Amino acid sequence: MRKTLVFCYILLCNFFGLSQEGYPHLTEIVTDQAEIFLPEQLHGLRTKLTQFETETTNQLVLLTINSLDGETIEEYAYGVFNQNKLGQKEKDNGILILFSKNDREVRIEVGRGLESYITDVVASRIIRNTMIPKFKEEDYFGGIDEATDQIIEFLNNPEALAEFNKEIEAEGEVPWWVYILITVFLSIFMVAGGFVFYKGYSSLVEIFRGIFIGKLALFRGVFMMVFTFMMLAFGAVFILMPLYFLTLFYGFFYDFSFLTEDVTWVFYAFAGFISFTILVVAIKIRLKGKDDFKLSLFKSDSTYMSKTFSSTGSHSFGSGSSGSSSSFSGGGGSSGGGGASGSW
Repeated sequence: MRKTLVFCYILLCNFFGLSQEGYPHLTEIVTDQAEIFLPEQLHGLRTKLTQFETETTNQLVLLTINSLDGETIEEYAYGVFNQNKLGQKEKDNGILILFSKNDREVRIEVGRGLESYITDVVASRIIRNTMIPKFKEEDYFGGIDEATDQIIEFLNNPEALAEFNKEIEAEGEVPWWVYILITVFLSIFMVAGGFVFYKGYSSLVEIFRGIFIGKLALFRGVFMMVFTFMMLAFGAVFILMPLYFLTLFYGFFYDFSFLTEDVTWVFYAFAGFISFTILVVAIKIRLKGKDDFKLSLFKSDSTYMSKTFSSTGSHSFGSGSSGSSSSFSGGGGSSGGGGASGSW
């Protein structure tokens, strides 16, 4: 989602001629505008990153600034990356580390060609576990130096990257007892919803039965049905929503978006539900054999109503419970907005 927003922002800027030409023009592989490094630290970073580019052609570029000037760090990093065309044009193998001192934000912007290696998740974990702890202690060089070492190691050593991804997956694993706890918790709602639905459906059946044997006035019965259907809907929500969350929690997912494309199925489902209920009522009346089919528009049997729908009856009707100085320039690469950001 964040990638899409950044892309749309850049596209609109280009369309209206608003793209900033004020992004820094990078002539060094490490540009320290915020002056957070000592001279020897700056030299060491430039030497390391230049050597990495020479050996692999991958460009790992570092830019520190004082302020984003009102832009988001994603927009700023995207603009710097593509204005300077980091990485090689054929490979899109550039990576930009953007550090904003006053905004206390950092971003790792990854070129398209390296997004399968330094994924958003990998970049986010480097920022969260390596950079941010150091930055909070104002050890800016330490955080950035270790982060560049990690990125270089992951791009040079697939086994190290695979092990790092395994650690990320292990962090995301949910303990078995959490599965049990969530299942029990959601099942309570499902059981409650099932009970409410059952009570509502029992009332609906009795309302239809009362109408069909003439002991419940038709107009009064229709009015009672409105509240009964509300009760059924309430119960159905308490059944279906926890069930939906359980399927997501256990990793099962089915795309039901087609249901919103054409909602005529709702009317067919409702008609089928009513038809089935009427069939159940007709069978029930026939099996008992005590009453004949008849209809009353306005008059209800008070004895029947008191016995059947009172609070003490069997079918109550109500609601449920509630470095180096060598020159540097990009090789023509581009970024699609991949990477991660963090703040401290």
